[in-house]
Amino acid sequence: MNTKMLLTTLALVTVVLLSGCKSDEPTSNTDNPTGIPVQGNSQSKVTLGGAANFAVLAGTAITSTGATNITGDLGLSPGTSIGGFPPGILVGTQLINTIESTQAKLDLTAAYNDAAGRTSTDIVTLSGNIGGLTLTPGLYKTTSTLALSSGDLTFDAKGNANAVFIIQVASSLTVTSGRKVILTGSASAANIFWQVGSSATFGTTSDFKGTIMAMQSITFETGASLTGRALARSAGIVLAGNVIVKQ
Repeated sequence: MNTKMLLTTLALVTVVLLSGCKSDEPTSNTDNPTGIPVQGNSQSKVTLGGAANFAVLAGTAITSTGATNITGDLGLSPGTSIGGFPPGILVGTQLINTIESTQAKLDLTAAYNDAAGRTSTDIVTLSGNIGGLTLTPGLYKTTSTLALSSGDLTFDAKGNANAVFIIQVASSLTVTSGRKVILTGSASAANIFWQVGSSATFGTTSDFKGTIMAMQSITFETGASLTGRALARSAGIVLAGNVIVKQ
């Protein structure tokens, strides 16, 4: 083989190798910057008051189909209809228009307003799809809807078990089927707060973390799970064979 042929062959091999490496790169998130900045200002925990005792709390109604399993209290105010328990399993107390559930709804309103009113000089704005991102402690906001759709979402507390994450969602929150929230660096679901301006929907077999405070309704599709709390201010909560563990 002469020198010219050797150089040509080496060039072709290099192109093939580079092309193969490029195809293995992860797909970037086009809605948000790939490098979410670390915030210098920490947030204090949102005080839930009486709502902290509830795994599920709603305004108008709570309906469940299938083998839903809830650990924590189940409450309703001012509605009167809770259906599906049994066959659903409740490891806690069912409270319909009691002193406890009524006070919890008042405390939920205060907690929602607290989270919605938080400000910070280094707040981070998110948009569209947040799949594939890693969020560190601090305050985040959107100006419209938010979705977890093209990858999983990671919360990294950077070794601080008390680190707080607050996400202000201006409109709806949607989690598509199979997507999950991952906790790392000592992050805790008890310190993640989602303030949702309208309604939240969790797709089949999705696995979510944190306290969800929705202005309107919350819907869990078949097999979706939550570690945290599902708290709906004005409307209802729909369950379908879900596992919800208060934290």
